[in-house]
Amino acid sequence: MKSLLTRLGLAAALLLGSVSGVRAADPKLVVAFLPKSKGNAYFISCKAGADKAAKELGIELLFDGPTDSNAAKQNEIVENWITLGVDAIAVAAENKEGISTALRKAQKQGIKVVTYDADSMPDARSFFVNQATPEGIGQTLMDEAARLLKAEGEFAMITASLTAANQREWQKHIEARLKEKYPKMKLVAVRPCDDLKDKAQSEATALMSANPNLKLIMAICSPGVPGAAEAVKQAGKTGKVKVVGLGLPNENKRYVHEGVTDSVILWNTGDLGYLTIHAAVSLAKGTLKPGAKSYTAGKLGSFTIAGDNILLGKPFIFNKGNIDQFNF
Repeated sequence: MKSLLTRLGLAAALLLGSVSGVRAADPKLVVAFLPKSKGNAYFISCKAGADKAAKELGIELLFDGPTDSNAAKQNEIVENWITLGVDAIAVAAENKEGISTALRKAQKQGIKVVTYDADSMPDARSFFVNQATPEGIGQTLMDEAARLLKAEGEFAMITASLTAANQREWQKHIEARLKEKYPKMKLVAVRPCDDLKDKAQSEATALMSANPNLKLIMAICSPGVPGAAEAVKQAGKTGKVKVVGLGLPNENKRYVHEGVTDSVILWNTGDLGYLTIHAAVSLAKGTLKPGAKSYTAGKLGSFTIAGDNILLGKPFIFNKGNIDQFNF
């Protein structure tokens, strides 16, 4: 339970409009939801699921984040939420080590912490809501690339940033799968796009120019896939340079139907947001505790907990045959 002083401080902040749309006198649980960047369509779609869970559970949801990939700004936002005295914080960590100090501070203040999408250090949160295992993501991406190239040729990778914890994990497993199964394929470059489509496009253009034998671009952040596809299209290399990656169906439907992008790999981002908020609320209420082996989240049903990871499920491959069935 929070002190009366902390609660009064939160109420005063809400009354003064620090958090729009929240009533100062409302005693509901307050859960804060932090994306890597709040303008990224991926995290906007996560928020849609989070909003559904918040409405279903009758809690107040605060949503804020950097306008681009900015680890220092994430820390500032967490510090502000600590001052407000929220009940729980759910974070997609831009920098695994960097965010952990602030999250440890939140825990010492009695605030429950979960991570989603990209983890912090384990001692800085109670659970990580894992959209898919890093092994599953890395292997699926690498296997799709190999299928398209018949397991032979050069490819390049576009990532959000070179420091993002989840991207580094995925890259590690992509490279392990490459070494294990595809000796005739070669990763020639890895370039960051700062989670921006326009930069991904320019990086993809530069990669094709610098590597004339490039056969495929693999983008492992959601803005990177349409960015790379647009670069390939404008270069007149549709079919000559393949595109695969982690992305949102709606952002890639046009390129998939045009034959620029072959497949998009992801998970249901709305479900990820929904599950994360359910877990944060249960943690704050004390109904989800360390050591649990499973967790039931409302309409989504039961999920396995592996250690301190709540597992959403396996990656899903969107392609020309099924992508129109999804709207996110």
